[in-house]
Amino acid sequence: MAELLKLNVQERTQLGKGPNRRLRATGMVPGIYYDAKGANIPVKVAMIPLQKAYSALGNAQVFDLVLEKDGKTQTHPSLLWRVRNEPVSGTPEHVDFFGVDLDKEIKVAVHFEITGSSPGVKLGGTLELFRESVEVICKPMAIPESLIIDISGLEIMDSVHIEDIEFPEGVTPVFDENYAVLSIAAKRGADDDEEGEEGEAEAAEEAAE
Repeated sequence: MAELLKLNVQERTQLGKGPNRRLRATGMVPGIYYDAKGANIPVKVAMIPLQKAYSALGNAQVFDLVLEKDGKTQTHPSLLWRVRNEPVSGTPEHVDFFGVDLDKEIKVAVHFEITGSSPGVKLGGTLELFRESVEVICKPMAIPESLIIDISGLEIMDSVHIEDIEFPEGVTPVFDENYAVLSIAAKRGADDDEEGEEGEAEAAEEAAE
């Protein structure tokens, strides 16, 4: 197994808006670590390492959370479950970590990644993406970084449904119906222009009568 990215956090003993505000002023971000058994521990983490980790991992890649608590260091496989950013500056103001059991399946959302060049788009069609991600069930170390959709063969009016997508072994998508993920929509062409001109001519004739 490849070595996981490590992120150091410390237990947070002072709670509330005031202490959290002072914490952010020192370049730290308050957060909560939820372990795999349902317990939660208030933590704090340096902002820059957190931003780098989130940039590399997103919400669906496992890393080692190194927790300093009661004078001891504990390492927990985890996910960066949720990062809340400050509305104006965009910097993290709170983070939730989710501990995982590497031997148990979990449900996570994985985003789609579009590759290739569609002939339909080259002819003037428009790529319409209806879903940006899909929930999957798998073990934490099997979570894919993204799900690739190759649009190289798609012509105008073609579409890709969820059942058309190939999922890695051990990764099961969660869906109730075979919905469309994306399509190549037709452009507004000569037929639309002609219909518009005919409509204008008919309206002019009616006005003249």
